[in-house]
Formats: sequence, C-alpha cells, structure tokens
Amino acid sequence: MPYDSETLLELGLSRSALDRSATVRKDSGRTAAILRDPTTRILDLYGDRAPYEGEPGERRLRYRPPEEADTERLVAYLGAHAGVSYACAVRPAQDDGEDSRANLRSLGMELDDLDVGVLAASVGLANWHAAQGFCPRCGSPTEAREGGWVRVCTNDGSSHFPRTDPAVIMAVVDEADRLLLARGPQWRPTGMSVLAGFVEPGESLEAAVAREVMEEVGVEVDAVRYRGNQPWPFPSSLMIGFRARATTTELHLDPEEIADARWFARDELAAAVAAGEVSLSPHLSIARHLIEDWYGGRIAEPQGASEQWSRRA
Repeated sequence: MPYDSETLLELGLSRSALDRSATVRKDSGRTAAILRDPTTRILDLYGDRAPYEGEPGERRLRYRPPEEADTERLVAYLGAHAGVSYACAVRPAQDDGEDSRANLRSLGMELDDLDVGVLAASVGLANWHAAQGFCPRCGSPTEAREGGWVRVCTNDGSSHFPRTDPAVIMAVVDEADRLLLARGPQWRPTGMSVLAGFVEPGESLEAAVAREVMEEVGVEVDAVRYRGNQPWPFPSSLMIGFRARATTTELHLDPEEIADARWFARDELAAAVAAGEVSLSPHLSIARHLIEDWYGGRIAEPQGASEQWSRRA
C-alpha cells in the first residue's frame, strides 16, 4: 500500500500485505472449505507467541497446513495473499512443543509485510476473543461466527465485533524546537517517551491531543498535525500519531500519570541516551518514530537498550 509522503514511513505494524477478504467471511460454507484446504496456511498462536524459523534478524513465521484435529480450537480466517489463504489457530500458552516462539514485540521489525500483517491480526483477534466469551447485554455465552470476526450471543442473538480503541500519541515541540518526553510511574527509571492517551467519546483526535497534554503535564498546544498511525494490539489499540506545538512550557505533572517530564534539545537527548540515562521506546512503536522524526534520524543507543524498555511504548 502506498503511503502519503507527509506521514510517517516504515511503521512496523502498518505495512500489512494481507488482503482481509472480508466478503469471504460471511459465506460460512466457503470459509469452512478454506479452513480444510491443504494449501491454506495456519499460524498457531500460543498466548501471544507464534512459531518462527530463521536466524535473528531474518526470522519469519512458521505456518502449517490445516488438520482436522484442530476443530476444537478457535480458528480464525485472516485473509489471502498471492492466491494463498491464511488463518490462525489459538492454542493454550502452556502447550508443549519444540517450536521456537516469540511475540509480536520481538518479531515485528524482522517480519516481511505479509507475516507482520498475519501476526498483528492474529494477536488482535485472539485478545478480543479471550475477553468476549460472554454477551455484554445478557451475560450468556457467545459463539464465534464469520470466520472468527463476529461473536454471536447464544441467548439473544446479538452480534459483537472486534473492538479497536483509538489512542492519540504526540510529539510535543516548543518554540525552541525542544521535544517533551515523560515517564510513567510504572516505567523503569530511565524509560521516557512521548505523551499518549485514549480518545474519549464525542471527542476529535485533535481535541484529544490537546486535552491529554494539558491533563498530564499542564502544557497548552496548538498546530496539531497528523503524522501516521499503526495498530497496536496490546491488547486492542490503534495508535494515531501527531506533532503538536507547545504554546506554554512550564510543566505541571499529574502524579498519577507522570513521574517525570523534561524538555530536550537534540544534543541533550542524544547524550542522555548514549550515557544510558534515558531509554527510548523500541523501534516497533510509533513513539520511537515520532521521536526520531523530530530528531531527524536514528538515535544511537547502547545495545539492547530498547528491548529492556517498559511494556508501554
């Protein structure tokens, strides 16, 4: 898929080559046939981990053909690519096996466009199914339909669809071209990132940016500009990235949300990262892209620093 040159490029989880073939899902007979077809490729998902093959830096997902023995598992049809259909089978995380397995955070930057789309969709769907076993209206059990993309209540027949929660994430830059970074109370002491927060009902994306920045650090912003987005299935977010201009710079932190916040010039941030005083979000995250978009390129860091960062990115 081509990207607008005015938005962020190379967002790891936005480059899916998978055709989701949504119309196929509604034909239960056709979906069932696809899931029996020996040419269909099945990705087994153990909790949040998938089997892979290849050496570090060149890893790829390991698929298998369908097996009738898997009928007791939740199997979701994901779509197709180059004439081949793909699906995922959700298995218990503790299942024994000899496969090498890793999660999306670990594999995301290494996988090609097809594999990253398959794994991101699989993780997002699995998280949703795990939370939607019962109807939110009446509490009765629900059953998966339409290739795993709908759950239907066994009592009232209501349909429930996968949920995605929109969240804004923003690089706030002041008139001196300094970047604002902050650390949440639950993060490691050196972890810092740009601000982020969920969009509230009835709120525009730009309004959410301004509200979150004011609530968390007491800074007013304007000139909110869209920079890109990517799915973030941890468990079910869509991260929508922005650049915003700060019109005030005095910080007033919300202690429940922010433990520390600082303005950084480029040389100050580079020096702090190199010295291990600041650990930035991992490269898979849109946060890292927003930071390096402001910086003007990659920021050198000690080896393995981003892998040790907080789970929030």
